[in-house]
Amino acid sequence: MSDIYLDNNATTPLDPRVLEAMLPFLKGSFGNPASASHKFGWGAEEAVEAAREQVGGALNAAGKDIIWTSGATEGNNLAIQGLARLPGERRRHIVTSPIEHKSTVEPCRFLAADGFEVTWLRPDPTGRISAEQVAAAIRDDTLLVTVMMGNNELGTVNPVAEIGAVCKGRGVLFHTDAAQAFGKIPIDVERMGIDLLTLSAHKLYGPKGVGALFARRRGPRVRLQPFMLGGEQERGWRCGTLNVPGIVGCGAAAEIAVREMPEEAVRLSRLRDRLWSGLAARLPEIRLNGNGDHRLPHTLNVSFAYADGDSLMAHLSDIAVSSGSACTSASVAPSYVLRGIGLSDVAARSSIRFSLGRFNTEAEIDRSIERVAETVIRLRRMNPACELARREATALGHDASAPPP
Repeated sequence: MSDIYLDNNATTPLDPRVLEAMLPFLKGSFGNPASASHKFGWGAEEAVEAAREQVGGALNAAGKDIIWTSGATEGNNLAIQGLARLPGERRRHIVTSPIEHKSTVEPCRFLAADGFEVTWLRPDPTGRISAEQVAAAIRDDTLLVTVMMGNNELGTVNPVAEIGAVCKGRGVLFHTDAAQAFGKIPIDVERMGIDLLTLSAHKLYGPKGVGALFARRRGPRVRLQPFMLGGEQERGWRCGTLNVPGIVGCGAAAEIAVREMPEEAVRLSRLRDRLWSGLAARLPEIRLNGNGDHRLPHTLNVSFAYADGDSLMAHLSDIAVSSGSACTSASVAPSYVLRGIGLSDVAARSSIRFSLGRFNTEAEIDRSIERVAETVIRLRRMNPACELARREATALGHDASAPPP
């Protein structure tokens, strides 16, 4: 049997249709879009602008509002630090949450060490930030509110439209990291009051190393200070020769994802719920982490009592899953996101993220249910804490026939 890939929040396979769109620009159409004196450059520029319109259209934004980046990490840094470093900017207060992606958390920490004040909003136990929290945190000197649209570990979706309305009413810019949400749920930057939004192509079946930053040009006009100099590309905010094949792939991936979203979101939700129901039917003492109602269609985070997550993944060599964000997978510490919603170190270490994708099938989900269940049962039998819990349950007169009680 072939391996099963359930780690699509880390990265997605390249859709063959996206590759087909990219191939001409990996072969004969190799021009530099900044070369304005010949047809090689003109062709490349035309392709870049067409992709800009594709991504902008997916957000209900103008193509000219789209800035090409290397991915969401660069986009988050450009949005946060680029705004904070504007010459003459006197507002030095930022509102965010401690369970954002590291590429938001770390720039905010960096700015805090440099004299900015950061308000860290505490998420509820499902990982959600409320508009009321944001409203209470905004001050006269607030420069930016940055709250992600969909959490990459939990799948919890924040009330972005409500937060955007609060920010608009208070005259504060609003940035959202939509790397996991883009192409999975509908996004309308106008309706949601979003001023800055980041996305990454490799999260939606496009190529790695390319992404985009939506930066509003009017109502209000967003200005950013570049942190890389040496060219006038991308409004002067992001210099360097553009990655034309990657940009074309990003545009194609965005167009495909938005076109197929209504049907694909339903399909993925059914697979996700099938996975959860199957695991819950076979295993006692498991916990759904995240919000049961406001959630991305493809993400499921589960804690398995008495089964260490790293050991579980090691035994599931034929199924690709993760214990958290790919950007922190080398860390030995428990997930800061799970700790941030109140889980103990033990519970956080026993958690697995399943992230489904376009190419997963029902048969793969059923096979994953069986493999995960049998592996958790095996690990629990080897865990002295599980045996102790069973004995205590027996002594109390509880049914201890299935591990754990």
